[in-house]
Amino acid sequence: MIKQPIEPYYNKDSKVLILGSFPSIASREFGFFYAHPQNRFWPTLANVFNTVIDSDIASKKAFLKKYKIALYDVCYECEIKGSSDASIKKVIPSDIGTIIKNSQIKKIFINGKLAYNLYNKLIKNKINMEAICLPSTSPANAKFRLDDLVLEYQVIKDYLDKNI
Repeated sequence: MIKQPIEPYYNKDSKVLILGSFPSIASREFGFFYAHPQNRFWPTLANVFNTVIDSDIASKKAFLKKYKIALYDVCYECEIKGSSDASIKKVIPSDIGTIIKNSQIKKIFINGKLAYNLYNKLIKNKINMEAICLPSTSPANAKFRLDDLVLEYQVIKDYLDKNI
């Protein structure tokens, strides 16, 4: 079993929460979410919000704070082989309730189907919030090009534009 090594990123002003499944090896080593160079999470958000997000943690956190985005994972602890979501087993879910309670989050978006299914199975009934499933930004999701992901993730900016 591996415990989540990255603290959730949020603050009292966060309006939306984006949940992944569990950090990749690259993210666990880097100490922040979506650190694998081929993961398209940060390029997708940079395109959606028409901005530049540098590769350092401080720049990523500054972006998230500016746009009132919280970031975490569904799995607090699990068995995983390497970085493969398909290998995730024996999940202990993250405490999303604390994040919700200490922020202004009213909408949850989920990066990928596995994370979405785990959220619905393990967390949804505890916090009573529906989530929106977005396509995975993982390089393993080759079906979606960056342009496709940008179109799908635009829903986050649209929500924020209406609710800030």
